[in-house]
This record gives sequence, structure tokens and C-alpha cells, in this order.
Amino acid sequence: MAKSRFRRRTPKLPISEVNVLPYIDVMLVLLVIFMITAPVLTQGVDVELPQVTSEPIDNDAEQEPLVISLDADGLYYLEMGADSKDPMELSVIIKQVAALKRQNPELPVLVRGDRRVSYGEVVVLMSELQGAGVTQVGLISKPVED
Repeated sequence: MAKSRFRRRTPKLPISEVNVLPYIDVMLVLLVIFMITAPVLTQGVDVELPQVTSEPIDNDAEQEPLVISLDADGLYYLEMGADSKDPMELSVIIKQVAALKRQNPELPVLVRGDRRVSYGEVVVLMSELQGAGVTQVGLISKPVED
């Protein structure tokens, strides 16, 4: 018998190692992206909140609350979208809150009052909100640091 010119090759065994280097590269790129964008996503007015020991408010996770801030200088801010950095007149905020509450009566409203603001100014804000149809207002505070 003549030998065949073609030798039968033995089948190669599959490699059981996974090359993780491409995954590490992708992970590092994502990490850099998140590190750069995280400070940009943080928005809001710089308010020094009072520190108290209290239980958190149960909030609907699907519905973002409407936050009205009152800073140390007595300026009002409506934190909703990109316009939260600009101070607004209280009358303008009340008109917008009333319109939003007519559209969505279940919209939660929270007040962030700087601890250096007088109690009377926060009460005036809450009274104006009540006149706009807001029946429940949550007050935002900061947990006591040990």
C-alpha cells in the first residue's frame, strides 16, 4: 500500500484560556468616562443644610421631586432641568409650581433651605407653595456627622 501524500492531522484542542486584556481596556475607558462626567452631572444650588437626625421620606422612585432652594442670600431657585443655577423671583416660581401641580397633582415638592436663612423666610415660602396648591412639602436636611 502506498502512503498517502496527505497526512491526517490530529484535531487541535480548543484553547481554554480567555484573553481578558480587551475587557480590561474597555473597563478602564469606561472608568475614565464616568470619572469625567460624574462632577458634571452633579447639579444644584450650594446650600448649607441643617444637620438633624431624622428618617428619610419615602419617595416614589419613578417620579423625580420638584426641589425649591433658598440660599443664604435669600435667593430662590427652582431645581428642575438646566435652569436650576439661575435665581428666580418667588412669584415666578410659585406660578411654575402651580402649573406643574395642575398637570401632575402627585408631584412631590421638597424645600432646601440654607441653615443660615431665617425661619420666617422658609415659612413664607411654604405658605406661598400652599397657595399654589401644594398640600405636602418635604424639608431636605443633612444627616448629623459624627
